[in-house]
Amino acid sequence: MIKGRIHSLETFGTVDGPGIRFVLFMQGCLLKCQYCHNPDTWGLDEGREVTLDEMVKEIEPYIHYYKSSGGGLTVSGGEPTLQAKFVEQLFREVKKRWNLHTTLDSNGYNEGDKITDLLDVTDLVLLDLKHIDDEAHIKLTGKSNERTLRLARWLSDHGRKMWIRHVYVPGIHNKEEDLLNLGRFIGTLNGVEKFEILPYHQMGIYKWEMLGRTYELEGVPSPSEEEVQRAYRLIEEGRRQTALV
Repeated sequence: MIKGRIHSLETFGTVDGPGIRFVLFMQGCLLKCQYCHNPDTWGLDEGREVTLDEMVKEIEPYIHYYKSSGGGLTVSGGEPTLQAKFVEQLFREVKKRWNLHTTLDSNGYNEGDKITDLLDVTDLVLLDLKHIDDEAHIKLTGKSNERTLRLARWLSDHGRKMWIRHVYVPGIHNKEEDLLNLGRFIGTLNGVEKFEILPYHQMGIYKWEMLGRTYELEGVPSPSEEEVQRAYRLIEEGRRQTALV
């Protein structure tokens, strides 16, 4: 029996997909985002080991709320595609039992062709696009954005639904050309139902301190509403430019 390693769970999630959702946070991530508010999810061999049956029993008491609200199950992380087989089996099981809507919250650091079985039972992908500029992405996360962009393209080419999310950090995501380029890229994709800017916050700093890690964004403020709206405008302008080509 395949087991999974989880970090935590939430039974009444309202922001990680449509409706009310059971949100499962998997353990393990290969990106090391400077703003990560859950660095305790990074370790691949940490967390709690669970079976498929254990997770189904956790979900079952709340099914009425998920079904009646148009919600379902969201698997996040860490990075859930690192445990693709376990997540796939969990998605298959909740669909077989309750026809539950399934959402995958991913940083895209995996190839679409390598996780096809998982994506076949995924109704919606929340794709976290950390930075459109590859050099800036490497500085921010420690990895290239090539895999994320390829997964976005794969989802687009295969008719999959996605929401694109973009954490906005002042001083890192404010360049006009980067925001325009992000919009231009999104404008080439099919299946993007929603785009969200997630304003950077400092709520996870204490976890870095507990883990003895240096928090490189110390002193960086959350963006103002004006900064966020400017970013939305520039990204939308980039999308329109693509549509006109």
